[in-house]
This record gives sequence, structure tokens and C-alpha cells, in this order.
Amino acid sequence: MGLKSDKWIREKSLNKRMIEPFCEEQIGQNVVSYGLSSYGYDIRVGREFKIFTNVNSTVVDPKNFDDANVIDIEADIAIIPPNSFALARTVEYFRMPNNVLAICLGKSTYARCGIIVNVTPFEPAFEGHITIEISNTTPLPAKIYANEGIAQVLFLEGDEECEVTYADKKGKYQAQTGITLPRILR
Repeated sequence: MGLKSDKWIREKSLNKRMIEPFCEEQIGQNVVSYGLSSYGYDIRVGREFKIFTNVNSTVVDPKNFDDANVIDIEADIAIIPPNSFALARTVEYFRMPNNVLAICLGKSTYARCGIIVNVTPFEPAFEGHITIEISNTTPLPAKIYANEGIAQVLFLEGDEECEVTYADKKGKYQAQTGITLPRILR
């Protein structure tokens, strides 16, 4: 298994539509950087956010998630309250090859501000927008800039294809668009 380079990412994205839209270079002037880097791809956060709120005093239950836990915002800048949490999605839509796993890590620009980004791995044959979890760990409100970089994706190619891909097991988040809230298969 090996980490994939910019050349590999470019080829898979332009010829196999692995990342759409695909930015072939790193954009970083007056924005939180995004686009192709040496050994990864810096994804952008979209304009839609679901910000957690306690206004309705509901319980966060991953098995029975209540939409009243979040408020929807569509904006170029989202303000995440102190010690709070939001969900967002990538601008980019991903189509993962059958022998590739991607790992996503938050960008240092946000991490140095106390903003932690969590994204679960992109499994082989996963397709869809990526739902991004954003935590503001500070006692202050924090700004998130839509259509700018939020995290970096690293691609790992296996020596062989796995026996069962995310598509094969009909993963519950397959082909998701927009921000997808937690769900349990019933």
C-alpha cells in the first residue's frame, strides 16, 4: 500500500472523475488554500452548514437523530459558536477506485485557531459528497469560510483490490449529496 502523488491524483481525477470539480493546482492567495498538492488534495467546504444548537433541548442520539438538534445555514461565512459543533459538506464529489482508501486530516490554518475537522475514511468504491464534522474547541465564536480549503485528503492505494467494497455492501452513505445526518440501517 502506498501514498499517491499529485501525478496519480491528477490522472484519476481528469480521466476517471475521481474528484469533481477538480482543481489542478494549489490555490492559496487570500484564501484558505485548496486544490492539488504534492501528495494529496485540499478539499473545500460548501456553503451549507448544520450548526448544533441546544435551543430545543433534545438529546443527540446517533440511532435516532432529531433534526431539531441543528439549524441550517447557507452562507459564505459560517460562525460556529464557542465550544460547539457543525456539519458541512465538500464542494467536491468523490468516486473512489476499488483499491483506494482515502484519509482526511484538518488543515493547519484552522487547527491553529482551535478548529478541529474530522472526516471518516473514504472507503474503496465510495461515491458522494463528503460530510465534514467541524468542532470549535475555543471559548470564542469561530469563522468558517465557504468555498475555501478545510482539510487535506491523502490517497492510499492497496496492493490488491479488497474483497468487499463500500458499494458492494451498499453502504448507507453511498451517493450522498449535501450534508447527510447520522443514520442507522433498519
